[in-house]
Amino acid sequence: MLQREFVSLDSPTARQNPAGFHPCQGLLHTDPSAGPTGPAGLGHIAATAIIATHYNVDFSEHYLGPLMAARGVDFLGWNTRYRGNEPFFILEQALVDIGVGVRFLRDRGYERIVLLGNSGGGSLMGAYQSQATDPSITPTRGMRLPDEVLDLIPADLYVSLNAHAGRPEVLTAWFDPSVIDENDPFAADPELDLFQQELPLDPAFVTRYREAQVARNDRITQWAIEELETLRGRGFSDRAFNLFRTWADPRMVDGTLDPSDRPVGVCYAGDPRRANYSPAGIGLTNTLRTWLSMWSLAESQCRGAPHLARIKVPALVIQSTADTGVFPSDAEAIFDALGSTTKTKHLIPGDHYLQTPEDARDSVADQIAAWIADN
Repeated sequence: MLQREFVSLDSPTARQNPAGFHPCQGLLHTDPSAGPTGPAGLGHIAATAIIATHYNVDFSEHYLGPLMAARGVDFLGWNTRYRGNEPFFILEQALVDIGVGVRFLRDRGYERIVLLGNSGGGSLMGAYQSQATDPSITPTRGMRLPDEVLDLIPADLYVSLNAHAGRPEVLTAWFDPSVIDENDPFAADPELDLFQQELPLDPAFVTRYREAQVARNDRITQWAIEELETLRGRGFSDRAFNLFRTWADPRMVDGTLDPSDRPVGVCYAGDPRRANYSPAGIGLTNTLRTWLSMWSLAESQCRGAPHLARIKVPALVIQSTADTGVFPSDAEAIFDALGSTTKTKHLIPGDHYLQTPEDARDSVADQIAAWIADN
């Protein structure tokens, strides 16, 4: 029978809030009945636990928690201080908080710990393992690196599930580069308007479009650096700003690009054109330092490939073929970037959240459990 234990802990760099909540929180999913006759027929996979974390999404009740517990793999859905608080995200502090969860599992007696990098959490958990294996992180501009981020406990296995390549990469790939004024959500260059193009898209347009996406990211970075300098001269430490129009990846409207089984003209927020002109995009609100820490191509250490190259433990990459936000080339790039000599890749039917087909979640749970048992 499934049991869920609420875990609430201080971080070395953040203490209990005066209102009562702790910065690090999660649910440990266990199922003592998952023994030799457990549902997967694998028996309890001795002393092994998964931990899953995201940049800002609450993973405490992750859909895989009860499914993995039923298969004999205990599961800690873990949150850092930035759950629901993305505008203030700082990578080095998030890694310290993930380390609290990993240490909790070690102290509980788990001999093997599996990092699950799901969706946006893929690059975050990759950064954790990278930093725990080969410390290389530098502080976010204008900040001090906490000592605790240099003393993280590495995990034993790494799983990438429908994961984005990196936080700066996914935002830039989804960017609407027709934006000509970041302070005006309506100002646009019509020659870069994705939603006015004939389909399939002209390859020359796609090339120009991709270059303009990178240029937009770089412009915001340069402005953020200059703004920090201006603020420092006026006695301020940081400021917030909004970011508009971030649902405009050409692959969302043209199925001939990075072809897969995905429905065309759909993104995680529905119709990409409608979503692009709504306030529901990723990265809507940031501080200057959060932009530099999480989203900037030039400055962020949330890019996936450098961290994946430092991961040497056995790794598993699973990618749904009908995902509307992670595409085949993204999964290939993650697999190729992994430094593991033992790595496996599975392409499976299903959407990003494995809500379809009906058995998608059970199938993935079976695959992960079997892979853990073999490694």
